Amino acid sequence: MGETIRMRMSEAQPTAYRTGLVAALDIGSSKVVCLIARSDPGSLRVLGAALRESQGVKAGTVTSLENVEEGIREAVAAAENHADMRIQNVLVSVNCGAPRSVNARAAMTLDGALVTDGHLLELLAEGRARCQVEGHEVIQASPVSYVVDEARGVRDPSGMFCHRIGVAMHAVAVKPSPLQNLKLAVERCHLSVAGALFAPYASGLSTLTPDEMQLGATVIDMGGGVTSIAVFLEGALVHADVVPMGGLNVTADLARMLAAPLSAAERIKTLYGAALGDIETGTDVVSVPQMGEDGDAYAVRVPRSMLTRIIQPRLEEIFAEVQTRLRASGFDVAAGRRAVLTGGASQLAGTRELAQRVLNKQIRIGRPQNLQGLPAASTGPDYATAVGLLRAGATMPPESLNPDLPVVPPTRGQDGFLRRIVGNLFG
Repeated sequence: MGETIRMRMSEAQPTAYRTGLVAALDIGSSKVVCLIARSDPGSLRVLGAALRESQGVKAGTVTSLENVEEGIREAVAAAENHADMRIQNVLVSVNCGAPRSVNARAAMTLDGALVTDGHLLELLAEGRARCQVEGHEVIQASPVSYVVDEARGVRDPSGMFCHRIGVAMHAVAVKPSPLQNLKLAVERCHLSVAGALFAPYASGLSTLTPDEMQLGATVIDMGGGVTSIAVFLEGALVHADVVPMGGLNVTADLARMLAAPLSAAERIKTLYGAALGDIETGTDVVSVPQMGEDGDAYAVRVPRSMLTRIIQPRLEEIFAEVQTRLRASGFDVAAGRRAVLTGGASQLAGTRELAQRVLNKQIRIGRPQNLQGLPAASTGPDYATAVGLLRAGATMPPESLNPDLPVVPPTRGQDGFLRRIVGNLFG
């Protein structure tokens, strides 16, 4: 992964990237996205991008290894051809295995000594070791804040004198079997999983502004099979959850109610669907093909308003469940009124307005921040997770991307490297 260097995320200070190739693989219920980029100390340039249909994944969980493998192979091959190079290691997004938040604390006594990088490495290693839940596997773990003696909320304790130092850690843990099946599908394509990140966390890295990261914002990543929640506060991820419903549930509702094939229902939803009845609909009547019938002779013409009457209740149910989970966690109010909708399913007309009504929050659609070389067709909300994975792979320390990696103490010539890591982790 190269030298570990990460700078504070700030508009006034450019991000420092490691040198080398970075590859991201976002495997969802409806699509597989592969991005390949070259990382240099001063820039991150996208070399290849591809999106392919995903099959064999339901609610983020692999249900058919063969189908998932085929989708991964097609997306990776297309991105490699675009980039004119081959990849071996990839970062993957994770929504499977019922992700849950894990909080832990660790402390150590220094008796008035100066806090060094070695002390922080030992403290963070102890914090990660405490982020364990029976029957779950940790996919990412990072510090939320430090306590130096009586001072709380310290962002970077390096170089301070103190008697006692503590750290609050947040981790995301998932059930191991679904995670192993996801990794197996990737490995069957002759690729190695260099690390895994909770999908909406990656989306937040690519869509949130520094102020949103610091003051508090909720990322709602609306995928095909799941709607994932990531709450950011004071530059760190503080809560994670998943609602097992997404855009494919809306498609299935349309197909069931209109007796249409799933492919036709998806097309009708994309072209004519709306989340609210007061959205300007234009065309009054939509032609709907019928299951088992050939040709347009048997198509049924329905009012466009009927589509909205089918779509709106399902989206209201999804947002209501998001609100319920946020309230139960305590972060509905603590993280402020700012929420960012992203993911492919967020692009349906009226979704933003409906979310504002149900969640009582200020909502915007989150699109990934522009990267050099990223095609215009790859700048929509459906690419937010993949772009976030690229940024993480080029900046975050390897042990943050893969908690199973041993933490290597700093060597001579790396003085201050942990300070740069800590600065970036806290945004």
